[in-house]
Amino acid sequence: MDKLLIRGGRPLAGELRVSGAKNAALPILAATLLAEEPVTVGNLPHLHDITTMIELLGCMGVNLTVDEKLNVEVDTSTISDYSAPYELVKTMRASILVLGPMLARFGRAHVSFPGGCAIGSRPVDLHLRGLEAMGAHIEVDGGYINATSEGRLRGAHIVMETVTVGGSENILMAATLAEGRTTIENAAREPEVVDLANCLIAMGARISGHGTDTIIVDGVEHLHGCNYRVMADRIEAGTYLVAAAATRGKVRLHGACAQDMEAVLKKLEEAGASIREEEDRIELDMGGRRPRAVNIKTAPHPGFPTDMQAQFTAMNAVAEGTSVVTETIFENRLIQTHEMNRMGANIVIEGHSAIITGQEKLNGAPVMASDLRASASLVIAGLVAEGTTEVERIYHIDRGYETIEEKLQSLGADIRRVPG
Repeated sequence: MDKLLIRGGRPLAGELRVSGAKNAALPILAATLLAEEPVTVGNLPHLHDITTMIELLGCMGVNLTVDEKLNVEVDTSTISDYSAPYELVKTMRASILVLGPMLARFGRAHVSFPGGCAIGSRPVDLHLRGLEAMGAHIEVDGGYINATSEGRLRGAHIVMETVTVGGSENILMAATLAEGRTTIENAAREPEVVDLANCLIAMGARISGHGTDTIIVDGVEHLHGCNYRVMADRIEAGTYLVAAAATRGKVRLHGACAQDMEAVLKKLEEAGASIREEEDRIELDMGGRRPRAVNIKTAPHPGFPTDMQAQFTAMNAVAEGTSVVTETIFENRLIQTHEMNRMGANIVIEGHSAIITGQEKLNGAPVMASDLRASASLVIAGLVAEGTTEVERIYHIDRGYETIEEKLQSLGADIRRVPG
């Protein structure tokens, strides 16, 4: 099992291009099941989760073609199996997103309950309740969701009990082929949900309100093919910006969208960073200064994203002052703080909050990642630590960051991947 070796103490400096967003690409790939004609999806990141979703579509009999620019053409006319087996679904939570499209287009789906990383409970009951409100018949048996529909799904007025990105996406996709109007209240507002809606609209769906907490979908009988380019990954962009801030460096990111990152950029400026925004570029400059501690409280978009909490926790560990980081979305997402304390951080957990007293320096140590974003935070901690840090279980980080060691090397980091 591979691990990352990091020799810290170097300010990051340079520029790089942000990859496509995994959290937009996965639902968009699932959405291709709705189209009766081929759909071409571009700007896909080269990640294990993307490969898994493509494998999942392939095992259903879907025909997939990759061109020289690494665009993937998905042709569902050859589909022969309406199942998502445990062997694939167990490794990736987003595989639940094939449920709504399969049910809406083919009237049936047999999908295993999903797996993923250990950041807490993420039940799918809101997905199922929404689909049942649209007329689906759902049974749970032996760890599988068996969903059927007699004829087309029916439009419904659905109020989400809590904000759920995956639940909003599953119901949004199903509603595109439902008979009549579907209204989704308390819908997720994340940019990735907007990107999915824009792709569906390019396929012929009638959607309005995406980006607000009320999405309205007027169902159509058929969706057609399209070419669609996935949005840039705002979490990857934020991770490299925080890494630069923690190391007192200066970076320029190409392809990043500042509009999707307002909460993160505001906190980086609060930490002392000089931020310059252009149409598709963001530049951060710390001027060689140590970051200032910033308080963080996660919330659904447009609040501070839970997927950036761990990275800011790492920055706060070496920042000037004391900060409080409160996690409101996933109960286990402060777990990486124990590993940071092994590196000399001063972090105390109280309930769902971490009280962080910034230290002048951290010390390299062997650490173990527990989930995707925790992995990124430990890499940032390693970049600022004196000596060598070994980050184990980096298969987590490979789920969400495309060639992270190569991108960091291009910014001057001393980091390499070695066999475990």
